[in-house]
Amino acid sequence: MIPIKKSNLKSLLIIVIFLLILNGIGNFFFHRFDLTNDKRYTLSETSLNIIKQVKNPLSVKIYMQGELPAEFRRLQLETRQLLEEFQAFNSNIVFEFVDPLEDKETSMDNIKALYQKGLTPINITVDDKGKQSQAMVFPWAIAIYDNKEVNIPLLKNIMGASTTEKVIGSVQHLEYSIADAINKITVEKQKKIAVLKGNGELEDIFIAKFLLQVKESYHIGPFTLDSVAKSPMGSLEALEKYDLAIIAKPTETFTESEKQVLDQYIINGGKTLWLIDQVAVEMDSLYNNSGATLAYPRDLNLNDMLFKYGVRINPDIVKDEQGSPIKLATGEQGSATQYQDFNWKFAPQVYPESNHPIVKHLGGIKFDFANPIDTLKNGIKKTVLLHSSQYSKKIGTPAEINLNIVSEETSPNHYINTGFMPMAVLMEGSFRSAFQNRVLAFDQKSFKDQGNENKMIVISDGDLIRNQLDKDYQPVELGFDQRSGNLYDNKDFLLNCVNYLLDDTGLINIRSKDLDLPLLDKEKVYKNYTVIQLITIGLPIVILTLFGFLFTYIRKRKYSK
Repeated sequence: MIPIKKSNLKSLLIIVIFLLILNGIGNFFFHRFDLTNDKRYTLSETSLNIIKQVKNPLSVKIYMQGELPAEFRRLQLETRQLLEEFQAFNSNIVFEFVDPLEDKETSMDNIKALYQKGLTPINITVDDKGKQSQAMVFPWAIAIYDNKEVNIPLLKNIMGASTTEKVIGSVQHLEYSIADAINKITVEKQKKIAVLKGNGELEDIFIAKFLLQVKESYHIGPFTLDSVAKSPMGSLEALEKYDLAIIAKPTETFTESEKQVLDQYIINGGKTLWLIDQVAVEMDSLYNNSGATLAYPRDLNLNDMLFKYGVRINPDIVKDEQGSPIKLATGEQGSATQYQDFNWKFAPQVYPESNHPIVKHLGGIKFDFANPIDTLKNGIKKTVLLHSSQYSKKIGTPAEINLNIVSEETSPNHYINTGFMPMAVLMEGSFRSAFQNRVLAFDQKSFKDQGNENKMIVISDGDLIRNQLDKDYQPVELGFDQRSGNLYDNKDFLLNCVNYLLDDTGLINIRSKDLDLPLLDKEKVYKNYTVIQLITIGLPIVILTLFGFLFTYIRKRKYSK
């Protein structure tokens, strides 16, 4: 038996005491280390502030468990690790993963229950070394807090993207999705949004999906300008109780008194989101025997007002080679009508190029008969959020719009120095009144020529906020085009606009967080399947075996003497 030296005991005792002291200090200090290059698991300051607001137990149930395709196992892992970060900062947050398809006897009931909550599954094709199979996945979670619950979408629908690309985009938005959901059910609504009525704006059913989404975070109320004729000052005082006014596709002329109310609302700090059509033309008008309709300028009496603020919406239509698909009848085969996809150039499909948080990481956004915007020099900061492609130009009105344009042949020479026309502009600064040095429409003792710092967004297409209706006259998802089956990012863009105007910039910054998520290239894996198997499975075994033999050999040499 080898005797134990006193020096060894002393060293051991010192190590034990050091570890106990270190553990004691660790109980008073909390820190988590994120070793990823993109700091994927380092929660933003906004998320940490939201987590602090959770005073009672908050339960998150994630419906991604069981046999999942490889890409969704990655999404599941990223979701778990991110929720662990949330839980580490606040133990009131608990979560569990649930497989709604685990029990075959109750799976159909579970699917129906999730459908009723708005949690729709996706069916994907799983390709395993050439063998294809179908799988149903629920990329959703539900957060419950104080008898309130909110759905959390875990998979971002990216038009035209592969499943792998969708997962990468979803991980990019994961922290935003979870933090936004927690914020919705833990924070009392404070800010108010007015949806203006009285000048032929879109009916509620056509903006229902937008209103339902915004309603989760803000108070919303309709505000009619009809009362301005009888009590302009009363209307102004009532409007000033709202933080943001949304003007969604007005079709009737604004009176001078109504303009003064809106102007002074802006000068006194009210935020505005303008969605204006300067040309009267509707897609539905084209579906007639001639396949044509007339587009003509619309006089809303807002030109001088917007001009003073710094923009001009021209009464022209943007024609863009980067259009959206449209199905048109091309003939009949037997008793069935044959349809074919065409490029509809009057519905530009815009992909944001700006790095501004409002549009960063957004996919395609669909316009319909948009108008070009001119920006004017007046001291107001202007940021072009969305613009047409390089191969676009404006068509003056009045003009005939005909479906036959889909067969038009063009070349790049037709678009020399005509493209990149602004269609959504953010303006920030101290706005000057449109009624400065003018006769007022009504007496106002509190009239101001210029206001403090403010911001507004002008979009030259009222249909950007419009959701389509299905056969039962029910609204479909905002951004979903029934004619092509594509889902565009119109909703996310408009929500970002609202968040930014109402100074909820923290959540927008989370959404625009940059992540680098490397995933395996399936085609390369299948092509070199045997080699990759040998490297990932065989090589570690060989290394361990060699290490074992070497260790045994050295040990025998050492103790055989």
